Amino acid sequence: MVASERTKWWALALICAVQFMVVLDIAVVNVALPSIQVDLGFSQENLQWVISAYALVFGGFLLLGGRLADLLGRRRVFFAGLVVFTIGSLLCGFAWDEASLIGARALQGLGAATISPAALAILTTTFQEGRERNIALGAWGAVGGFGAAAGVLLGGVLTDALSWEWIFWINVPVGILALALTPVLLSESLDRHAESFDVPGAVLITSALVLLVLGITQGQDWGWTSLATIGVFAASALLHVLFLAWEARQRDPLVPFSIFRLRTLTAANVAGLVLGTALFSMFLMLTLYMQQVLGYSAMKTGVAYLAVAGTAVVWANVAAVAVNRVGVKPALVFGMTLLTVGMVWFTQVSVGGSYWVDLLPGFLLIGLGMPFCFVPITIAALAGTRDDEAGLASGLINTSQQIGGALGIAVLSTVAISTTNDAVAGGTAAPQALTDGFVNAFWVGAAIALVGVLVSVFLVRGRDLAPQEQPVLEPALDTA
Repeated sequence: MVASERTKWWALALICAVQFMVVLDIAVVNVALPSIQVDLGFSQENLQWVISAYALVFGGFLLLGGRLADLLGRRRVFFAGLVVFTIGSLLCGFAWDEASLIGARALQGLGAATISPAALAILTTTFQEGRERNIALGAWGAVGGFGAAAGVLLGGVLTDALSWEWIFWINVPVGILALALTPVLLSESLDRHAESFDVPGAVLITSALVLLVLGITQGQDWGWTSLATIGVFAASALLHVLFLAWEARQRDPLVPFSIFRLRTLTAANVAGLVLGTALFSMFLMLTLYMQQVLGYSAMKTGVAYLAVAGTAVVWANVAAVAVNRVGVKPALVFGMTLLTVGMVWFTQVSVGGSYWVDLLPGFLLIGLGMPFCFVPITIAALAGTRDDEAGLASGLINTSQQIGGALGIAVLSTVAISTTNDAVAGGTAAPQALTDGFVNAFWVGAAIALVGVLVSVFLVRGRDLAPQEQPVLEPALDTA
């Protein structure tokens, strides 16, 4: 636990800054992909691995990263993750061909998979449950929403103003500063009640998640009905079943199923899955629409997202206050509704679209809705958990969002590409065919976001998350 009252808010600033860096790298490469393809000679089929390699390792190792934080020490794992992520970022900028960049992105993903759950666990064990923790989690959730929007903004600006390498190198000074501040601002905490590490469980669930993300990200290229895709999904399903059977027999399992006794935690993970599915795929579709249909440059595309990022920043504090005033459930319903309406707005984009008419109103709706989604989901995902479950709960919500992001990109990309191909085959001009594909993808995204509204209304229980609630804390863990 953080050593003193004076330093814990500085600790919050540190871990939020690091989380911002991690979230940023999910979206920052989207706008830079054309430049990367030209400079490194990427083939069209391998270009998506610049995104997929990061998502594959990040999503696959999150649960393991969360458990490592609980057992080995949250600060220790946080520090190690920072080292790996910073080195990975440096190597990304120095990449000389396809394989080197993909490998460095995978290394970044491994660092991120240890940083995020450890950081959120540190936050959870540092701040007392109730209003104080909700304020801290509100800041964390706001960083998640703003980072997703700022990624595409900074990706465009840095690529045009400097070069694509700087979308990775910008992480290096941030990482070095964070490494210097970690021993000063963060104290160690861990779960001393655990009796074993459960290596077989860790291998089973990590392998299952990696295969799941692999199938989602590659299904479009391999073909959804191909033997390779079906085989990967079948292997993932089998490993999940084996993991469940193994965990049910362990005294000290990697994922104690008792954590799912918390209905609101479970609902928050479903909502997080939906949010990741809708949001990250939406940013990719909008980026492609602006560049491929409207002819925007990387810089202009990035600046266009300023409306989203700026709106998210302005409303982030309001969202954090609102959660404490009205509760998590109303705030989440409001945020998911805005996200749905924003997606519906984008279904009217056209070949000769105007930024002010076709995009800006939707950007403002999405920018307002994001903090009202990320903040309450983060709070709900950790509500009622004990200190020794902090890393696990953190890993679960991060996993839900990452798996959702990979799933959303795969689904919406498939819808857009299949619609475009059918339209071109029918004689439609390429710009109109591309637009038709994006429109259908946005309709699917809106339907997914609507599921998030329903989850918020029917599965999140308001009585589990009463405003200003100050429950009695569990006995403090031993800290070093």
